Amino acid sequence: MFPTPASLPSGRGGTPFRVLFVCTGNLHRSPLAERLLKARLAASAGASAEFRVSSAGTAALVGTPMDPVAVTVLAELGGDPGGALARRLTAALVEDADLVLGAAAEHREAAVRLSPLWALQRAFTLREFARLLRPDDAAGVTEPAERAAALVRGAAARRGADGSGADDDDVADPYGAPLRVARQAAARIAESVDRIAAALLATPPNVRLSRPSPEPEESPGAGRPQGQG
Repeated sequence: MFPTPASLPSGRGGTPFRVLFVCTGNLHRSPLAERLLKARLAASAGASAEFRVSSAGTAALVGTPMDPVAVTVLAELGGDPGGALARRLTAALVEDADLVLGAAAEHREAAVRLSPLWALQRAFTLREFARLLRPDDAAGVTEPAERAAALVRGAAARRGADGSGADDDDVADPYGAPLRVARQAAARIAESVDRIAAALLATPPNVRLSRPSPEPEESPGAGRPQGQG
């Protein structure tokens, strides 16, 4: 039985907390965010088993490998791109997630359209969720799934109350852009992922993955089609 639109995540007692990242082609932004979060969680002893992190795309060509430029940037940030293949976003994937994080508002909206009752209070843009996070929402909660659910409930309740920063919630699609643009997008993604991981793990957000050094002249993505990442 699906929850009513007003209901909020409450955890899945004893099962891993599931996070789903969404972009357009599942080639750049969402797999990069997925692998960065996995890397942050893996750095904390035992945390990986408490979470399931995946990604999908609203217009993905199933089985397409991760964009080579995204692979380069992800490796620079300390993430592992191995085995990343595109998946198409479905209602089943949305309903199997405790938290859905879109690269942009269109991806959050796509998840809500697929499963309005389930996703309404569980779907955000990546940067929106990071902006609305308050670790105090899970103060005293030690069980990982329950802690994560408390953070989602707090962010959902806070949405709309404070519009500051809302105009910066989307991560622009870097697919086909120069490497320097991909690195800028990756830095925005990593900033949010770092904040989210710190809140999930109840650790200070000052331990960060390495950041890529800028190379403004390099542009291996030039000439590729836009709008797929």
